[in-house]
Amino acid sequence: MTAGVATRLERVTDRRGLRDFLALTDRVYADEPRFVPPVRQQVRRWWRDRVPMYVLRDGATGAVVGRTTLHTDAAFDTRLGRRCQLFGLTEFTEPAARPLFEAITAAGRAAGDRDALFGPVALLPNQAGGVITSGYADRGFIDSAYNPPRYVAAYESYGFRRRFESDTWICPVTPEPAGVDRTRPAGDPWPPGEELRLHRGDVRRLDEQLDLLRELLNASLAQLGYYTEISAGQLRRQTDGLAYLLDESLLLYLTRAGRPVAFVLCVPDISEFVVRVRGDLNLVNQLRLLATRRRYRREAVLIIKGVLPEHQGRGYQRLLSAELRRNLRAGGYTTLRSTYVGRDNPASAAQFRALGGRPSHGYTFYEKTL
Repeated sequence: MTAGVATRLERVTDRRGLRDFLALTDRVYADEPRFVPPVRQQVRRWWRDRVPMYVLRDGATGAVVGRTTLHTDAAFDTRLGRRCQLFGLTEFTEPAARPLFEAITAAGRAAGDRDALFGPVALLPNQAGGVITSGYADRGFIDSAYNPPRYVAAYESYGFRRRFESDTWICPVTPEPAGVDRTRPAGDPWPPGEELRLHRGDVRRLDEQLDLLRELLNASLAQLGYYTEISAGQLRRQTDGLAYLLDESLLLYLTRAGRPVAFVLCVPDISEFVVRVRGDLNLVNQLRLLATRRRYRREAVLIIKGVLPEHQGRGYQRLLSAELRRNLRAGGYTTLRSTYVGRDNPASAAQFRALGGRPSHGYTFYEKTL
């Protein structure tokens, strides 16, 4: 696309359009191995569920030069106290940034009841999305964003402002200090004399365990400014395929008197494989991943953790972090990465620093008043 050439925003209505939507990242990131594409099966599922997806085409050639989703969420509107035109999976070639943002703005105004633009989210901030603002030398990883520095300049020159600034983290998995005895039969009271019990993930009971943890997940993260409650159906969709990826020793939760009070979920980092197959986790590639999964158990990604509000400040997350470190060492992992942690959450950041970690990517979402 050259300066002065018109563009047109076109809704994806057929499989050809969907292929064009998916293929844009192959061009935008053709020479960028640090970018991890979204899983194509998830994007296709959203399209089948009628999430509105759009491509921006060069008016002269018809080539796709940008893409986005344009959707809304009533729960998120309530959370922010504004009626937001959400946009997500947003990618663009350099000259297409302004035309794409103008098209997103026009869509928000045309709706007639939207106060602001907010994104990029896929489909909500507590699911995925965001823009990295620093740390470009560090590669991306699953469930996190990666983009070139020009994206930040493009958003901010168009008048978007940063919201929910955060950081991802990277921590070394260091050897256990000499002389420390960490042996303890699973299921024993922990620490001795308390009502706490430690539980691990179990692939055979994963659906049951996720249902058990959903209340804990919603309650512990409700304090976050962007968080909207996850329903049972949403949780199942978000964790679809987790069973073939799960390392059971990296899903941990505590119960007190039989009730879950704290949890942490990590998964092996399969980013290298996802890059290799260009985000296409079809059945054949899933079987290939399953057959070679030991190869991708050198690094792990902390997806989410939490403690019930009434039990915060009692050291429960520290107990889980210590057990997680032990299990990472036992599993041969060398590195732990974390999805974004808000800069207004110093307690979580302190736990990563205690592990010898450092911020990896600066992270933000963007908002613009209409």
